[in-house]
Amino acid sequence: MMEFFDYNDKNLVPQKGDLLISEPFLADPNFMRTVILLCEHNDDGSIGFVLNKKSSLTLEDVVSEFKGVKQEVYIGGPVQQDTLHFIHRKGELIAESTKIAEGLYWGGSFDELTFLLKDQLVNSSDFKFFIGYSGWAPGQLMDEIEMNSWIISRNVSIEQVFDTDATVLWKEVLKNLGGKYKVMSNYPVDPRLN
Repeated sequence: MMEFFDYNDKNLVPQKGDLLISEPFLADPNFMRTVILLCEHNDDGSIGFVLNKKSSLTLEDVVSEFKGVKQEVYIGGPVQQDTLHFIHRKGELIAESTKIAEGLYWGGSFDELTFLLKDQLVNSSDFKFFIGYSGWAPGQLMDEIEMNSWIISRNVSIEQVFDTDATVLWKEVLKNLGGKYKVMSNYPVDPRLN
């Protein structure tokens, strides 16, 4: 069971490796019913990637070096959608990777990644690719948490990040938290339908 916190706790400070789960009725179309992996949170701001918003693109559509690689690409967020980012569970194989949590890494050597994927030396399911990212200026994420826009979940499950179907991830993460969060997972998208 994942450790969780009451999202109404105004003293809670998010950390690298946390999941940010959008509250059920968040109206922003960029973040409606999303789960974000927080990869950086410090005095300079915060960066994360939406784990459950698939694009219509594959890796070969985005980067010419990956011709023949049909790996799906997600929309990491609304910031700089002309950039490609990746997270993975192969930190020991890719130099310059940044550890997010135990067994979970962000980025690394693009040359090594290209070699490993093109020669099929790694399983593509150990990687998740994103165009763009979700970013917050200093203090902005805390302001959004204080406005109850995000539920914070700590001790992310690596399996949830890579193996849970994107179409059910938001609901599954909330259900796994239990209690009132399990109830929230069944809220309709439009509260008027409740």
